[in-house]
Amino acid sequence: MKETSATAAEARRSGNRVVVLGVVAIVAILSLAAIFLFLSLPDANAFNARVERIFVENDTLTADAEIKLLEILALSGTAFSETLTSYRMVIFVLLVFAAALLVAALVFLVMLVAMNRRMAQIERSGIQVSSLLISREENAVYLNNMGFTLTAAAMETLAVLAEARMDDDVLTGAEIEAVISGRNAADCDEAAGATRIKRLRDTLGNQMVSELLVKNIARRGYMLAIDKDVIQVI
Repeated sequence: MKETSATAAEARRSGNRVVVLGVVAIVAILSLAAIFLFLSLPDANAFNARVERIFVENDTLTADAEIKLLEILALSGTAFSETLTSYRMVIFVLLVFAAALLVAALVFLVMLVAMNRRMAQIERSGIQVSSLLISREENAVYLNNMGFTLTAAAMETLAVLAEARMDDDVLTGAEIEAVISGRNAADCDEAAGATRIKRLRDTLGNQMVSELLVKNIARRGYMLAIDKDVIQVI
């Protein structure tokens, strides 16, 4: 159980590292692309500078038609500058959207891979306990939101095992009997604790099989609670 928890924690840490590295790589690549693109674009005032240079270098342009043509060129340069500025903004917005979509796609991909791994672990282990609630008042235990009724002796055994697991302790049969009976472990029999474990397994196992595998349908009979397509008889 401890090795499984460690493996799950390592898988989560590995997934988080992949997400962080992927996000950093996406942002870096798009940032470099944006810098290269913006540097490749011509200067917004380049056209106006050329028109101004024509005015300066050609003092002989005095006719009204020539001056009017230069004014039109100047207005065209201003329009070009405004258009190029708007293009820069559009490119920037598109790059931001592209970065957001790539990051979202990476996160969803990692989540999908992690979910597939978790489903594979559940299929291999048969059942994976995500929550365990012990109710002494009801003499019941809730395993993954499934309720099972236990005897008082089985409840005591399960409670002792749960407390030991929270402390990362491993108990022998004599120690289990000592905790329940209140006696010294040296005075308890190993077989007594093993008997308690066997009764707990039988009681809880029978109910789990009834809940997960063999269903009892009232006034009708019994049937397997699984999909018929997964059954193979060899």
